Amino acid sequence: MGEERLVWNYNIEAGLGKQLPPKILFWDETMRDGEQTPGVYFSPEEKLRIATVLSEMGVDIMDVGIPVVSKEEYRGVKLVANAGLDASILAACRAVRRDVEACIECDADEVSIFIACSDLHLKYKLNMTREQVLEAAVRECEYAKAHGVGVTFVTEDTFRADFDYVVTLYNAAIDAGATRVVLSDTVGYTSPTMMRWFIERVKKRFKPAQLSVHCHNDFGLAVANSLAALEVGVEVPHTCVNGLGERSGNASFEELVMALEVLYGYKTGIDVSRIAEVSKLVEQLSGIPIAVNKAVVGYNSFSHESGIHADGVIKMTSTYEPMQPERVGRERRFIFGKHTGSAAVEDRLTRHRVHATPDQVRQIVAMIKDLAESRSKDEQEAFIHMYREREEKRRGVSDAEFWDIVRRAGLTPPPELR
Repeated sequence: MGEERLVWNYNIEAGLGKQLPPKILFWDETMRDGEQTPGVYFSPEEKLRIATVLSEMGVDIMDVGIPVVSKEEYRGVKLVANAGLDASILAACRAVRRDVEACIECDADEVSIFIACSDLHLKYKLNMTREQVLEAAVRECEYAKAHGVGVTFVTEDTFRADFDYVVTLYNAAIDAGATRVVLSDTVGYTSPTMMRWFIERVKKRFKPAQLSVHCHNDFGLAVANSLAALEVGVEVPHTCVNGLGERSGNASFEELVMALEVLYGYKTGIDVSRIAEVSKLVEQLSGIPIAVNKAVVGYNSFSHESGIHADGVIKMTSTYEPMQPERVGRERRFIFGKHTGSAAVEDRLTRHRVHATPDQVRQIVAMIKDLAESRSKDEQEAFIHMYREREEKRRGVSDAEFWDIVRRAGLTPPPELR
């Protein structure tokens, strides 16, 4: 009857891969939204290091910063924009003339003009009317287009805005020169079902433009929402390496890429063998440790302690691994502890050419369990305390530094801080 099927991929059976766009363009946000992770700062040279690796991996578009933020941010955007990378280098700006001018001055290939569109943001953040927002969006899109750069129009809080106003605003921006539009789930408020519903409706009413989504992870749904958007025709998902970003972060680059590659059978064009490399680079430069249980790149992603799991993986890796670790530049590890079984012990002994009888293997297993269960948790508790203390100190300017800056500006701190 031919080769036996051992794994059924019902995503492919259901034809989900066929629903995806012919070409998905990956838009990286690591150097812009990723850098907005509290306490994170990338120097211009560090941005270039990250951008170079991502470009070599096949990432299509990179938002490398908001030039108007600071002199170093301006220098960083200009440095990356003039590095001759294959990726299209994009700079972000508010719908404010000086912001747009700064992007153009930095020689960016594209500008991403953003403004809020939900009534909540308009009332409490911008203090602008809908008409004023539309006027600003049109004015700056026309200005950017007239200066020969690619124009993307973005709104914040798209999915909590009035639907008819979203359509009106975006169509006005498209008429003004935007060739790509980004719908932003700014606080991770939508769900996969809602995402599909919204995109399917909005596609019917938008004028021709490339569709993109920017998903945040406040409820752990950023990757799922990005996949849902791709399933209904969105071509450009935003991602951050290691899922960095404001609050709980953005859609994770490595998770979205590998979900498409493995679950959907979709060839992304990304060199996935370098995923671990770029993940470690961003971990090092951001100072944000990769969570041990982080999908794809976390320490535990390809680690096994349970005797049942280790036995299965030794016999056939796909029993407990949905992808080969080598594919993403990782390696498999067997952890010895309370749940260790004889298969992992025998495997390690055999690989080091040590012969042991079954009784000796059982004895080793028992001794490993005894040692694991006898260890004090003092060291573990001390590490957690140290890590949390470090995080408090790492997060930007400390209170003491803040009030020192206030004094240097000629102001007097409140009495309790003098």
